[in-house]
Amino acid sequence: MSKKITVTVKNLHITYKGLKKTSIRASWKQIGHKVEMFKALKGVSFEIEEGKILGIIGKNGSGKSTMLKAIAGIFSPDKGSINLHGNTISLLSIGVGFNKKLTGKENIYLSGMLLGFTEEQIREKEKEIIDFADIGDFINKPVKTYSSGMYSKLAFAITAILETDIMLIDEVLSVGDVKFKEKSYNKMKELISDDHRTVIIVSHSLGTINELCNEVLWLHDGEVKMIGEPDKVIPKYKEFMESTSK
Repeated sequence: MSKKITVTVKNLHITYKGLKKTSIRASWKQIGHKVEMFKALKGVSFEIEEGKILGIIGKNGSGKSTMLKAIAGIFSPDKGSINLHGNTISLLSIGVGFNKKLTGKENIYLSGMLLGFTEEQIREKEKEIIDFADIGDFINKPVKTYSSGMYSKLAFAITAILETDIMLIDEVLSVGDVKFKEKSYNKMKELISDDHRTVIIVSHSLGTINELCNEVLWLHDGEVKMIGEPDKVIPKYKEFMESTSK
């Protein structure tokens, strides 16, 4: 019996429009900016089955975070499509999802509602989220006063406790103090043990990818270089990175 597909990405293209400053000496009258195009993703296609844990690897600028944000609906593709097949989804990424003027507690409700939960459902989980985040009185202070560690703790707690069908994790497991790293890592292993939950993890930690994931997508310059089991993809990636660093 074939497994249910939870994520389908077809021929995905995403291009950024950046601004490049021109030289002031070049023109006194036309001091401005030149539009520069950057192709972040170039025809990426893949599918993920229900219950799979997919790791995405690649050097900086390869399109990993762009891929996650596109799946989360933050970036719109210039070409191609993403189909979540009716599944709920959450993105765990530092700097994404909070209103920094609101308190931590207010952001729990804001984030929960954006994920599709009702106020009553969030209220039932509020204490569990606050206890897991363990940021003390800062839960009642504006998020703009948080350190990156406290931000990470609260973001992880919300995503981990308000469980969705698909979880997207962007380098967050490496943030925070030693105690929280261990707690979040153990919680992540607990969450992904659910055969019905699909998880996509972006990380530079090949050890984490190798231990947690059962499939790996290697992106290189916005294209799929390789996809398969960790013990097949990771060694090839290491070889490639070593050869390019010489």
